[in-house]
Amino acid sequence: MDLFEHQRTQHLKTEAPLAARMRPRTLDEFVGQEHIVGPGRLLRRAIQADQLSSIIFYGPPGTGKTTLAHIIANTTSAHFITINAVLAGVKDIRAAVAEAQRQLEDCGQRTILFVDEVHRFNKAQQDALLPWVENGTVILIGATVENPYFEVNKALVSRSRIFQLKPLSEEDLRTIARRALTDPERGYGDRNVRVDPEALDHLVNVANGDARALLNALELAVETTPPDEEGVIHITLEVAEESIQRRAVLYDKEGDAHFDTISAFIKSLRGSDPDAALYWLARMVYAGEDPRFIFRRMLILASEDVGLADPNAIVVVNVCAEAFDRVGLPEGQFHLAQAALYLATAPKSNSVMGYFDALATVEQEREAEVPPHLKDPSRDRQGFGHGEGYKYPHAYREHWVAQSYLPAELWGKVFYRPTDQGFEARLRNLVARRREEQLAALSSQADLAPPEVLTFGPRGPTTERWLQRTLGQVGQRLGEIRDHLFDLAAPQRHHVVLVLNAGDGLLVWEAVRRTPEGGVFAVVEDEEQAQALQAQATMLPELERPTILVASPDEVEALLAHTAPDVPFDRIVGRNVLGRLKEPERSQVLEQWLRLLRPDGLLVLAETVPRRTQRLYRLVDWDGLPDDLCQRVAEAEEAFYHSDHPLVSWDVDDLEATLQAVAGGDGRLEARELATEVQVTPALLERWFARHREPPSYADHLARLLMSDEIAAVRELFAQQVLNRPVSWHNTVAFISVRRSR
Repeated sequence: MDLFEHQRTQHLKTEAPLAARMRPRTLDEFVGQEHIVGPGRLLRRAIQADQLSSIIFYGPPGTGKTTLAHIIANTTSAHFITINAVLAGVKDIRAAVAEAQRQLEDCGQRTILFVDEVHRFNKAQQDALLPWVENGTVILIGATVENPYFEVNKALVSRSRIFQLKPLSEEDLRTIARRALTDPERGYGDRNVRVDPEALDHLVNVANGDARALLNALELAVETTPPDEEGVIHITLEVAEESIQRRAVLYDKEGDAHFDTISAFIKSLRGSDPDAALYWLARMVYAGEDPRFIFRRMLILASEDVGLADPNAIVVVNVCAEAFDRVGLPEGQFHLAQAALYLATAPKSNSVMGYFDALATVEQEREAEVPPHLKDPSRDRQGFGHGEGYKYPHAYREHWVAQSYLPAELWGKVFYRPTDQGFEARLRNLVARRREEQLAALSSQADLAPPEVLTFGPRGPTTERWLQRTLGQVGQRLGEIRDHLFDLAAPQRHHVVLVLNAGDGLLVWEAVRRTPEGGVFAVVEDEEQAQALQAQATMLPELERPTILVASPDEVEALLAHTAPDVPFDRIVGRNVLGRLKEPERSQVLEQWLRLLRPDGLLVLAETVPRRTQRLYRLVDWDGLPDDLCQRVAEAEEAFYHSDHPLVSWDVDDLEATLQAVAGGDGRLEARELATEVQVTPALLERWFARHREPPSYADHLARLLMSDEIAAVRELFAQQVLNRPVSWHNTVAFISVRRSR
């Protein structure tokens, strides 16, 4: 670094805005966004391992997008280039690519290209960048406040991993403010600054999740407040209110906030929630949304979602819109609110959607001829008989007569389905009665076309295909257990998941698939299982592979405290883990596992209940054998399931008692009976009736009450009735869900 560069750096340290000076330099200094950079998450592992692929950071201003890029620049061994899409053009992109090629050829060094405000690139600029991202010349890190799925080239998005950043929490903002006030080098730690609690509350509240807005307001407050006689810079609530007077609202009329907020407003109206409707309406008006746009959407909803349930709805909304045009803002807010409240409290009907059913029929079916009696008779009634047979409704009682107005191919077709809401409820019976009379008057009825069935099967990358193949090898019953367990756990893409008793891989690969931006830890009980999982995991990219640990159920907590002490888990899942333990060990390990969860984390286990599993003696018909033989076989088999063996000595009630003792009201247990077909193969039959095995076989248990010749007769009965045939196999699985309280 030369003298001028040194002077420039020192100048930036002292003269740069507080938000720039306080920018975190390492992941440990970074505040917030735990869902993407917390311990165990994919992005954190990728940064620490310097194994980044192309990524795009998407989120509101002041949430850390550019900061994360700077942290990557400080930690990576790759060459780092920064450009801003607002100022850069194709020429700048080509220059960056040329520099990346030189670094790769001369030094063997990769290049990371950080593009701030990447959505500002036009199509030509994004197309100029695409080939170099695709062939690996540059690794792209993009930052944008706009939804990349709408604003960024689809080809770039498909080659990048998207990370969505959320507005910072109030506690995150307080942490940032405290750091700025106590840091003597970059902040105000070298000054005597006192901020009143209510002043800090105001700054945090109005900053609205934006760290930059908070630091800018804090800087303005400190720099414009003179010290008192004791040299104290006292930031009162009044000073804070002058420093940041209006809440920062992210609302671009062409962006996500615009579409998401109007969507929330319309759904609140449709859902008849006047409080939510007023809240979202206020959000839009506060942010400067065009009231005429809001009225247009309410006019649509008045027909689409209220319709004939309240025919006055569209009249009220239209009159309010006309009144607003005369009055304008700010008084026009009364008319906006009145229209919104009327729609939110009106009865709802979407029966006008029948029009689109009719439109679909027109588009999909062969064009039908207008029935002769409905054709215009004014020109060719004499020649073609058009209009003959038409019944004039006003000539009949109640001004209605039963006749068909649809083409013959559509007789009986229903498009309008009146609801039982509001005014439309009065129409419902009338419409139904007249339809019945019409059908009765018709001489024939056309068959309805069968509904169209659509299927969709997207082609995934190699990893997805491999996971599908792996999971496809699991039996139908185990697949049902896995799917229900993960439905209960509902892991999100960024979650860190701990899988217990993971040796068979059933839950591991599903967890890997569902948490692509998170992480998976898999616990197995011996090295052989660990090696088998590791061999399968080699098909995955290194960063996406699960961390495999060898431990017994009671050793998991101690092992993780040594190998991953800073990783709290969002979800813990497992199958047949507790059932192999006796009390009090069952309660002890359950408490240990719950301590591994982050607050509000969820533990979900699936435990096969042995006392409710399929009994073999129920698979065959015992007619023709001695009367007491079936009874003794049943007694011998049931005796095993009521023994003291830990694998079979418990039932749902025992598990529920354990859950209640450990988790109380935070625990839930659901017992499900599952049935599937099992093919009784010769090998399976041999395993049932082999003698002197460890653990004891079915025949060994029968030997306690049956003679050898009787066991042979039972085996022959099974061979005759179920060998090489599918049998219905029933068992019960208890699903346990425990949420760790905050």
